[in-house]
Amino acid sequence: MQNGKIDKIWQILGSVPDPEIPVISVVELGVIRDVQLIKNEYVISVTPTYSGCPAVKTFQDDIKEQLKINNINNFKIEIVYKPAWTTDWMTQETKEKLRDYGISPPEKNASCPQCKSKEIELISEFGATACKSMYKCNDCLEPFEHFKCI
Repeated sequence: MQNGKIDKIWQILGSVPDPEIPVISVVELGVIRDVQLIKNEYVISVTPTYSGCPAVKTFQDDIKEQLKINNINNFKIEIVYKPAWTTDWMTQETKEKLRDYGISPPEKNASCPQCKSKEIELISEFGATACKSMYKCNDCLEPFEHFKCI
């Protein structure tokens, strides 16, 4: 029975959008590390994308809200810093969702998410968030963010 409940919690977490990139969930982002039942309490382990990530509070609030809406009240959220989060925890499907949304996914060589051109130039090391940088495509002239490889 408890494994079924853990599966349900994962399903709920999979519906919680990333507050900065709502086209992907917190599960797809890779910040949800584990869900365990410990002493009659579900422990949800969350690893922030980086230690000063301003979205962590929003992650927690959104997770709490969705679990309570689904009548799951015996839980706690633990912030876990080791191992450190990495973009390697994103699936290829998640990276494609980023590209479709207009963000160049974390890859060694950024490319324009609009026209796929590699003819790009760095505008700023930082985009709307510290985990993204700003580029401009020299072919289609569109500005875009690139999710940094971490």
